[in-house]
Amino acid sequence: MNAIQARFAALLSHNVGADSPPPPLTPVLARRLLERLDSLRLFAHGYPLLTNLTQGRATPEDMLDFAYRHELDGLALHLLDGEHNSLSRMSAERLAAFADKARALGLDVHLEISSTRPEDVDQAVAIARAIGSRNIRVYSRYEGHLSRVMDLIEVDLRRLAQLADQHDLNFDFEQHEELKSAEISALLRRVGHPRLNALFDFGNMINACERPLPALANLAPFIRQVHLKGVRVVPERNGYGHYGVLQGSAEDQLPGARMLLELLLLGDSAPQVVAFILEQENHYIAPAFREVGEDADPFIPYREMSETPLPPGYSLERMLADEHRWANNQVRHVRGLLAELRLLAELTLDAAERN
Repeated sequence: MNAIQARFAALLSHNVGADSPPPPLTPVLARRLLERLDSLRLFAHGYPLLTNLTQGRATPEDMLDFAYRHELDGLALHLLDGEHNSLSRMSAERLAAFADKARALGLDVHLEISSTRPEDVDQAVAIARAIGSRNIRVYSRYEGHLSRVMDLIEVDLRRLAQLADQHDLNFDFEQHEELKSAEISALLRRVGHPRLNALFDFGNMINACERPLPALANLAPFIRQVHLKGVRVVPERNGYGHYGVLQGSAEDQLPGARMLLELLLLGDSAPQVVAFILEQENHYIAPAFREVGEDADPFIPYREMSETPLPPGYSLERMLADEHRWANNQVRHVRGLLAELRLLAELTLDAAERN
């Protein structure tokens, strides 16, 4: 193995088990990787600055400035981010001004809600139409046995498919800790609508008692959007929770580089993933939802929407300041990882041309 291949293998083997060896970086793979890197679309997200948004220290308009300042392609924002300043509470005039600002900065805006219920979806659709957004992330929070939860979600997804056609929208269902990737894939196959797909989160499969790479493989045919973050795995009872950590830090136990490569390569003639979203969730605590050896039809408990409390020993002012530093660092880390992949692909092609 030459130095380039060894460097590529080391990068892609980080936090990956021996049962998933990385592919060789052939000239064919290098060319495809460069094409995908050229077309990659990197988005900001509201969650890295959630405390600032909740406390009124940052607004949705400020998040547009963050995305523009870091030369990103867009912003993914929850309808409730920002409390009284949130998109959900904006007047028609302020929504129009927000949309004008996003267009002026050359940024796409993708919306997110933590529900598939009709009343919540209808509000999201109205705001999407008001600001010119065509992408809405959803996930369900139903309680009950898995079979009943799946039936309820399927009814909601069929309604989403109708709304998608009616309003020229795309809905992406996130694997959000309680459902396994194969279960989400089964739902999406049953509904079978091209405007209804999935958002893959780097760490949420942990809580559903899954491993990252198999979960990605199960959901791969449907993945349109991605949440990038770092996670420390926390064993709980007969399952696993996760704790949000800085992506790429020593605490981050995810195979981040390998997942990024696999996601970049999705799609045959064109990239399948339309948005790689920087969703740093440092200090976020997520409990286990599924267990090893659970019943065939396990009970799924109700889950609240995601939030991050102040970590022990943190003052509010420190959290407000550190969120900005962590968000900046995630942009730097992901850009560095992408630059490393580009360099290795270019070196591979240079070596092939010399030979």
